[in-house]
Amino acid sequence: MSTREIGDGGEILTAYYLEKAGYRILRRNYTVRGGEIDIIAEKDGVIAFVEVKSRDISAFESGVYAVTKRKRRLIIRASQEYLFRIGSDCQPRYDVADVALSDGKPVKLRYYDNAFSADGIDTVL
Repeated sequence: MSTREIGDGGEILTAYYLEKAGYRILRRNYTVRGGEIDIIAEKDGVIAFVEVKSRDISAFESGVYAVTKRKRRLIIRASQEYLFRIGSDCQPRYDVADVALSDGKPVKLRYYDNAFSADGIDTVL
């Protein structure tokens, strides 16, 4: 499987998880110059900007560790651009989904609400 196919599988599972939890998916793969957001979802006055990381279950380290400070800055920049262009009255939140795959199929999802904040404070990471 290609890296893109692995990432797509993780994003599909995460979007399904969010929909089952009552979120409305607003956008997938929202891209602006200098940044991308995998999933943008809304529920109960919160707009969640979700970074999805997919890894093989045998990988030494969780995909969460791939959400570096630089990556977080790019996500925050893209979210600010989204809010400027599209607008929202909802409270923004930055979440991370960690998807483990086995033989290319998703087998485990860990979802971290409020994994980091726009002010640079990491709550999970």
